[in-house]
Amino acid sequence: MQTVAVPKAALTWSLLLLRLGVGIVLGMWVLNKFVNPAGTSGVLQHYYGGPEIGAGISYALGAAQGFIVLAFVIGSRKRVATALVFLMHLGSTLAPVANYLDPWTVPNLLFYAAWPMLAAIVVLYLLRDYDTLFSMEDGMEERLNALRPAGD
Repeated sequence: MQTVAVPKAALTWSLLLLRLGVGIVLGMWVLNKFVNPAGTSGVLQHYYGGPEIGAGISYALGAAQGFIVLAFVIGSRKRVATALVFLMHLGSTLAPVANYLDPWTVPNLLFYAAWPMLAAIVVLYLLRDYDTLFSMEDGMEERLNALRPAGD
């Protein structure tokens, strides 16, 4: 296997920016479940063939996804959190398959933006051991604890 030398700062900043970029999109999807639960129900019905859901179920889905996305963004439990984020996004990427078959009808072309984001999540999973900048798994907890006054 060949190796490539990459400056650590460039790699860690790149992975952090990917993690935050993906996190922004997923965070908006989470917020939408709280702000627009009827829209969540419509998406579930239209793209996933699911039943109509009430606001309570939308909030529960939002809370569950929110915990996963938060863990992903702060770099906690990276193997599990990134895998779950990948599965969530894979589902949302594959669900609108009919939209991919008719790209020139508005807004279907926008669905193609899901693929580079899916690729970014794969990159983050494969390089998770190098994604150390502002990551809870890589000593951030210890650094934060060291800043707390003694006795807390």
